[in-house]
Amino acid sequence: MLFQRRTPPSRYEKLRVAVWPRASWARSFRYYGKRVLRLTASPHAVALGFACGAFASFTPFIGFHFLIAAAAALVVRGNVIASALGTVVGNPLTFPFIWAATYKLGHVLMGTGTLTTSADAAHGLAHADLLAQSLDTLLPILEPMVVGGIPLGLLCGLLCYAPVHASVRAYQERKRQRLALRHDAATATDHPAD
Repeated sequence: MLFQRRTPPSRYEKLRVAVWPRASWARSFRYYGKRVLRLTASPHAVALGFACGAFASFTPFIGFHFLIAAAAALVVRGNVIASALGTVVGNPLTFPFIWAATYKLGHVLMGTGTLTTSADAAHGLAHADLLAQSLDTLLPILEPMVVGGIPLGLLCGLLCYAPVHASVRAYQERKRQRLALRHDAATATDHPAD
């Protein structure tokens, strides 16, 4: 490979970089921001796709966020790549807050009362081995998280839509202006004034 490391990273280093970026969180967010801006779809489609990814981050089905985001983007005619990038809203720093909020709101919406501690959800998810646990054990945890995740995911998607739409529209407009200036400069040098 052309750009390969001399010594491959260890498993510990791969895990550490997945949880904590090598350079900084700000650089990682800038990178994902530039990836979203450079997509070639319309600003509406990119923003809609990103909002679908943000929505999918609020579901408790870890490992299926990309699939949920892609399916939602296809349904609403958003950009599927932007939906995959939008799932970055759910990351190791935000998941504990997302899970606690969806679990608590789910209990309130289901009318099962207020939750005494949100540590029950975190403990249940941390010890939930999907193959070994029965559905009876997981359902009391997942059901309120799904019920609470839908309105919170929709709210997060709506909050993400406007800034992503405005940013993509401004980026694409600046790109069109740069290309027009280059085209004008190229035609001016090809056909000098007599």
